[in-house]
Amino acid sequence: MNLKRTSPILFISLSALLLLGALTWVDEQKSSSSPENWEKISSDRCTSILVGKEASTDGSTITTHTADCGVCDWTWYHVPAQDHKPREMRPIYHISQIKTWPPDVGSKWEMSKQNKTGVSIPEVSHTYAYHHGVFGYMNEHQLAIGESTIGCRKKMKNNTPSGTFDITTLTLLAMERCRTAREAIQLMGNLAEKYGYGHDSGEMLAVADPQEVWMFEIMPVGPLWSPESGKPGAVWCAQRVPDDHVSVCPNESRIGEINLENKDKFMASPNVVSFAVDQGFYDPEKEDPFNWKRAYSPTSGSAASSGGTRARLWRFFDLVAPSQNFSPDTPNMEFPFSVKPDKKLSLEDVMRITRDKYQGTSFDPAKGLKGGPFSNPNYHPRPFKVGDKVYPAPRTISVSRAEYTTITQCRSWLPDPIGGLVWLAFGAQDTSCYVPLYAGITKLPDSFQIGDHWIFNKNSARWAFDYVDFHTQVAYSYAIQDVKKVRQKWEKKALEKTPSIDTTAEILFQKDSSLAVEFLTDYCINHAQEVINAWWDLGNHLLVKYNHLGVYDSKNRETRSLDYPQWWLKEVVDYHNLKPLSKEEKN
Repeated sequence: MNLKRTSPILFISLSALLLLGALTWVDEQKSSSSPENWEKISSDRCTSILVGKEASTDGSTITTHTADCGVCDWTWYHVPAQDHKPREMRPIYHISQIKTWPPDVGSKWEMSKQNKTGVSIPEVSHTYAYHHGVFGYMNEHQLAIGESTIGCRKKMKNNTPSGTFDITTLTLLAMERCRTAREAIQLMGNLAEKYGYGHDSGEMLAVADPQEVWMFEIMPVGPLWSPESGKPGAVWCAQRVPDDHVSVCPNESRIGEINLENKDKFMASPNVVSFAVDQGFYDPEKEDPFNWKRAYSPTSGSAASSGGTRARLWRFFDLVAPSQNFSPDTPNMEFPFSVKPDKKLSLEDVMRITRDKYQGTSFDPAKGLKGGPFSNPNYHPRPFKVGDKVYPAPRTISVSRAEYTTITQCRSWLPDPIGGLVWLAFGAQDTSCYVPLYAGITKLPDSFQIGDHWIFNKNSARWAFDYVDFHTQVAYSYAIQDVKKVRQKWEKKALEKTPSIDTTAEILFQKDSSLAVEFLTDYCINHAQEVINAWWDLGNHLLVKYNHLGVYDSKNRETRSLDYPQWWLKEVVDYHNLKPLSKEEKN
């Protein structure tokens, strides 16, 4: 079968055009309820960016997380601070990153409580307030987290009951109990060692506070582990991102050589090297020094050799440090842990990076037939099959299947409730809008806690953004310009307003902290609702404007056809062997 000759069929079909956003994961969605498919769906998901305080323009530490599952729960909640009685116990439940239930059955968080591990740990006297989605993202003390699945060697996986803690539960406990990144890493590591880590594969957490950003990687130690063994039930390692550096985790282990004598830059479980030796992953007589990622999660290939499937690592470093001329042929395992950016990154810079689709590179998925007649970077399925052969396609930083994307900011010069910010964008980054959620707010919009992929719900905030995204895909090169105008308006408004909101809240905080919290809560809820309303309006606008693959000018009540590129029309002519009309037929 000739791919060049068959691809135009896809572009001609209107039904295919209307399903563009779903093509990359539709087969996975059909079987998402089967447990054996969950790990397959969750692999190669989530990109996390880490920015040290001296690498950002305003002095904040920054982390990001793209929850790009495509079938996961997207709801968000606020958990208030709580006081607990002496000897009270905290039950541990297994919380799947992927599994969801129909809304009429119950929320993911209610239903997960039925999945008891049988383990309870001593409660602390006071737990902190925090915001969470699939993971815990920020608490009232500006502890922030982002996530990326990194995998591990097959024999390390542990889906038995002995793997008490999963990665979601560890993040929630860190939010409840910790003030700093170091505290959170030690808590999560110690709990996993004592009670066992499993059900999830190797995971990376970007853990930050106003002073530091760390990359924490944790992996299970196999299905035969038991608490009675006296050995750690997990293996983990953490490396600090230098204050003037930035880093990224694109579903690949990123920590290389470690120096545990340098406690300012490294932390690890006591079995970090010995477990690798015992399992035959590392031979100290043949390999020196020890390299964490080579031992526990080795990968091969580069951006170029993978056809763009593994290009996120190269692309990030190319964007932030172009002067270093990183080559797409560089094996991913050889990229540095972090790099000093050519210029400090602003919040807007980070937003742009989360929306990057390799524009202008050889991996640009919108180029040529891959992007269809309207240069749609979301159109081309990845991977795709022709006959019995599977072909790669670029895996970009921005993906159409995202549940949401977070950007956290921890700002040391402000009181914690004001200094911490989560910028949340529901749905695909290119058609969504970041809205601010301060660390100290005591409530999230009700619409954030509603909805799932299978039932349309106008009361759900997420569906407003999916509504826009769906109508953008049909005539992407045209519609995305409308989206950018509205997005710029609302993000610019929030960004420009943040300093005055900070100042007002700080003045109120000095008088009465509760007044500041109330002010911030009202601001965040009202601003989010304005953006949600704007997105419903934008979706309606796109539906009318590009109806019937035309351009409807509502103001002048005029219409015209969309312009199809000549190169695409020539492909149609060649494929169908079309003959031009004669002079008489044209008349």
